[in-house]
Amino acid sequence: MDLFSSTVGLLLEWDLKSLLLFISVFIITADYIKNRRPVGFPPGPAALPIVGNIFTVDLNRPHESFLKLAAEYGDLYSLRFGQQWIVVLNGYKALKEALVTKGDSVIDRPHLPLQDEIAKGLGVIFSNGTNWKEQRRFALSTLRYFGFGKKSLEPVILNEFAHCAEELRSFKGKPFDPHLIVNNTVANIICHLVFGRRFEYGDEKFRKLMLLFDRALQIEASVWAQLYNSFPPIMRCLPGPHQTLKRIWREVQDFIGEELEEHKRRWDPADARDYIDLYLTEIQKTKGQQDSMFDEENLIMCVLDLFVAGSETTSTTLRWAFLYMAKHPEIQEKVQSEIHRVIGKSRPPCTEDRAELPYTDAVIHEVQRIGNIAPLALPHATNKDVQLGDFTVPKGVLIIPNLTSVLFDQREWETPHTFNPGHFLNNDGKFVKRAAFVPFSAGKRLCLGENLARMELFLFFTSFMQHFSFSMPAGVEPVLEYRGGLTLAPKPYRICVQAL
Repeated sequence: MDLFSSTVGLLLEWDLKSLLLFISVFIITADYIKNRRPVGFPPGPAALPIVGNIFTVDLNRPHESFLKLAAEYGDLYSLRFGQQWIVVLNGYKALKEALVTKGDSVIDRPHLPLQDEIAKGLGVIFSNGTNWKEQRRFALSTLRYFGFGKKSLEPVILNEFAHCAEELRSFKGKPFDPHLIVNNTVANIICHLVFGRRFEYGDEKFRKLMLLFDRALQIEASVWAQLYNSFPPIMRCLPGPHQTLKRIWREVQDFIGEELEEHKRRWDPADARDYIDLYLTEIQKTKGQQDSMFDEENLIMCVLDLFVAGSETTSTTLRWAFLYMAKHPEIQEKVQSEIHRVIGKSRPPCTEDRAELPYTDAVIHEVQRIGNIAPLALPHATNKDVQLGDFTVPKGVLIIPNLTSVLFDQREWETPHTFNPGHFLNNDGKFVKRAAFVPFSAGKRLCLGENLARMELFLFFTSFMQHFSFSMPAGVEPVLEYRGGLTLAPKPYRICVQAL
């Protein structure tokens, strides 16, 4: 009897092992057959079953991993994250062909489960089709009405600089972390356009909001976000930073919702003071229209998008600028000398001064280039089969433009890994913009806030250099390493600011 039981047990054990082995082989075989590279598809590294190439790429430094893969597979290659095929664009030629020449075929944003749960296809950054066109058109026209990219916004920027300058002077040359101050300074410009008001630097609620933005952009680029997008049914049930991310964006949306309620209480269609007021007017105007895409839920997401587009990259660029000026005091002195010669020490700068400040302008552009703030821009997706280079990319493939490959391309820049304002100056010392300067990406999905960012960077940086000198605390060398995330920010640092 014991022998019989043992035999039956052994057979059952082997049957279970055989079943598990069969299931494993079946899943791996099915995954291989389903996810074979299509004919004419760009080449790429072999992918693991189920997870694909998620672990091929260092998600703390994805842009660097993509550069290494380009050296092996060419400027156009493919990867698979979970069940999603991805094509990575490297080099100016590949980016221009995909985003500009054939931009209509890659104009969509991909459907990423994590982003879809947060944005629900609303807003102006991750929306598609008619909704994207309508929201982008409305945002641009409305913000232009309130001075977006126009001279009428100059006093707002210069007034905010005055508040920031007062804050900087309060440290009396002692070391401090400029992170939240700079973020608040830049964010207040978009707050003026969207909310019709600014927030004090000591406002704890707003400081918390800035920190939430910072944390969210780190998680967005983490392996947790990639795993969520690859395996949403499983990741929805698991704890982790991806759940924190959803909670953060809910808090941000709640903050915007409170501002919206305040606007609704004082809203007067005849006296619109900001973006929210005009959006409320548009909601009323299109009410009852079946195809209207203007509602309060869309408004909240649009405001969130404008915050990210209008503040994060600019504030991060300025923080890099402080570091590079401290690292290169001779360049800082040359900038200050040019500003004091052209503008003086008392008159505030204006956008017309840019033409007379070629070296200052070159330094700003070089900070943007080497700072590499948004290394992978935002992903695109093909909305039809498209020929890119020698390859055919089917509809529904996610496209990643590796801006790093252009901003550091040895074929485009004389000293790509060195901070060199000469990249943007000709032999006569005149400013020259290079075609390979693409920090805002390219094509119809070009960064919504580019014009605002360019104005802010010039006026803020010139004002800082006009009135202050930046240096590291005694005995401390500038650390020019970045902290990973959707944007590349400098690692936390303390700096000394001396009034001139």
